[in-house]
Amino acid sequence: MSSITPADVEVGAKGDGGSPRQPGRVSLGGLSLNLRSSGIYIAFALIVALFSVLTDGALLTPQNISNIIVQNSYVLILAIGMILVIIAGHIDLSVGSVVAVTGGLAAVLMVNMSVPWPLALLITLVAGALIGAWQGYWIAYFGIPAFIVTLAGMLLFRALTLTVLGNQGIGPFPDQVRTLANGFTSGYLGNIGLGLLGGADLFSLLVGVIAVAGMVAAQWRSRTARQGYGQVVEPMVLFVLKMVAGAALILFLVVQLARFNNLPWVLVLLAVLVLAYSLMAGRTVFGRQIYALGGNLQAAVMSGVRVKSVVFWIFVNMGVLSAIAGIIFAGRLNQAGPTAGNAFELDAIAAAFIGGAAVQGGVGKIVGAITGGLIMAVINNGMSLIGSPSERVMLVKGAVLLAAVAFDVWTKRRAGAAR
Repeated sequence: MSSITPADVEVGAKGDGGSPRQPGRVSLGGLSLNLRSSGIYIAFALIVALFSVLTDGALLTPQNISNIIVQNSYVLILAIGMILVIIAGHIDLSVGSVVAVTGGLAAVLMVNMSVPWPLALLITLVAGALIGAWQGYWIAYFGIPAFIVTLAGMLLFRALTLTVLGNQGIGPFPDQVRTLANGFTSGYLGNIGLGLLGGADLFSLLVGVIAVAGMVAAQWRSRTARQGYGQVVEPMVLFVLKMVAGAALILFLVVQLARFNNLPWVLVLLAVLVLAYSLMAGRTVFGRQIYALGGNLQAAVMSGVRVKSVVFWIFVNMGVLSAIAGIIFAGRLNQAGPTAGNAFELDAIAAAFIGGAAVQGGVGKIVGAITGGLIMAVINNGMSLIGSPSERVMLVKGAVLLAAVAFDVWTKRRAGAAR
């Protein structure tokens, strides 16, 4: 089975407690950097730095950072589910249409039928799960390839959207739904002065500090656990540098958001989803079974993995996340429209592959998919700020996607040649 949490940096010379040099690694003195697992983060940093220079710093202003998160939240939610589907060796082309039909259902329930919004949201999530179960049945138990089933679903659910909405938009949504999609946390503890940076929400800053502490604690626990099993870990100096870099990034984002309108509620939702799904993928039996399916299907079957059940629930999960994205997108626009979700599936798939998912399956991380989605978001936003035409934006995004997949294929070929 493919490794779920490969080390980004490890000692790379034989005889000093390390492993032999492997394809996809770059030597840095006595150390080696795993480009396959850490290259996406380096690329993200370079892209942010590039557009920061090109936009004269406008990219990293508090309001623009908030806009990037809020305007691309639906893609990031879809990317979480899509990375799991791709890790298992499948694909889902229907998520854009599912976003549209679930958003339309939520609008009909809340606006036309005056169903209380909590009940309407619950019904919408159940509908998303049923859509995922419908597709999961044909894929897992009937044996039809996911590409065909979800391509059919893309057409079926788009037609259903037009039927539900009557080819017209429905809105406005209740304030609570709009707040979830566009709103911000309140300043519960007031503001605190930050010198030249001005004032910032104290509650948001405390949340950032807690997030940093949690990240460091989780990484330290993972490191000590690996040492306990006799596995190779990165030197302490590099571990500290990684923690400092991660903490600096989190605190920078939180400070900028706290200086604007505090934390977006959709960011809180994303943080909960990323944490929950990261734990599921890396720490549970079900998560390891997903990796086993994409890494080596025959070995998974021989190991007793209930392949059909795992595949079925992966698509149920994708349907639920698509429903969440549908609610968020409709709430952000304050209207459910028949054209909602167009090309969302392409953005989610691109985010997963740019974020490190392997074409053949078995490899990928939730955080990587989120990073891939943010790369696409930064490219969209940065090129918009510098006034680039839409065709140039599509050209750059296509080139980035091709480069990411080409790098994955290249590393696999080098690994095969080395063996």
